[in-house]
Amino acid sequence: MRDVARAAGVSRMTVSRALKENSPISAETRNRILEVVREMNYVPDQMAGSLTTKRSGFVAVLVPSLNNLHFAETVQALTEEVEAIGQQILLGYTNYSATREEQIVETMLRRRPEALVLSYDGHSDRTIRLLSDANIPIVELWERPEDPIGHTIGFSNRDAAADMTRALIGRGYKSIAFLGEADDAWTRGAARRKGWHDAMRAAGLSTDRLMQYGKPPLSIEDGAAAVPELLNSFPDTDCIFCVSDAPAFGVLSALASSGRSVPGDIGVAGFGNFEVSRFATPALSTVTVDPRRIGQATGQLLSEFLGESSKPAQAARHVAVEVKVSLRESTR
Repeated sequence: MRDVARAAGVSRMTVSRALKENSPISAETRNRILEVVREMNYVPDQMAGSLTTKRSGFVAVLVPSLNNLHFAETVQALTEEVEAIGQQILLGYTNYSATREEQIVETMLRRRPEALVLSYDGHSDRTIRLLSDANIPIVELWERPEDPIGHTIGFSNRDAAADMTRALIGRGYKSIAFLGEADDAWTRGAARRKGWHDAMRAAGLSTDRLMQYGKPPLSIEDGAAAVPELLNSFPDTDCIFCVSDAPAFGVLSALASSGRSVPGDIGVAGFGNFEVSRFATPALSTVTVDPRRIGQATGQLLSEFLGESSKPAQAARHVAVEVKVSLRESTR
């Protein structure tokens, strides 16, 4: 800043003022200073500035997966919203690990984010304490937790899976298997498994056809690999409901390779309405979720708290995002 001031022939205080959006100095002086800033490739020290303003200028966002299109679309929509209020996203990746999530939350909080957004897959006790004591907006996404830490934006994965199971039963399926993850404690996958269980029990149908295979998130390869074991254990299965669309596509491929007709011999359903579900042959029945809507709603909520006309801390907000059952050609 001293070098810029010397080159522009002004004081350091004038340079500091020129770097602010609502600068009190004349437009001519400010433009001259900003031109010098560009020529000298000067980058203001935001950490130093935050000591005065108490604003770090970023929102911490934690996602469980980097190659999941839903999380990518959520973060993209969220970024578009918060950039409009001068905020940037600092992204963390948990890999569905509660231990890793705890470490990243602590690391993020050291950098004083103005809000912290994270997908709900259960949290360690220490993570809950860290977030509860953070004194910033906390937003949990993709679920409606029973004990939310702060604000929530999402839907009940358990209810959505129960809705799909009831729809499958309504189409005449009675021996419906559920393919989920083996290590799914406290995850949204577990909630979906419980929703399947709820609907099957309520209809008086067996819940024995449960196959828990691999760690989250299940892949296309996992779904294909699980089919022989599932059908060997439960040969009378008439429909396979998968925890997400990726393993459902794998199941579809494995059944085709084994000569089984879908939906003639057996039905297949997934969860999420990923692109692979819409362009599979036959197209996969699934639970349709709008990830961009989740990101937009999160950004709009944060704009209330962090924008120029920000409001003081309010009671926790719980925004419900609509999901729907989409029955397609993979179920009769």
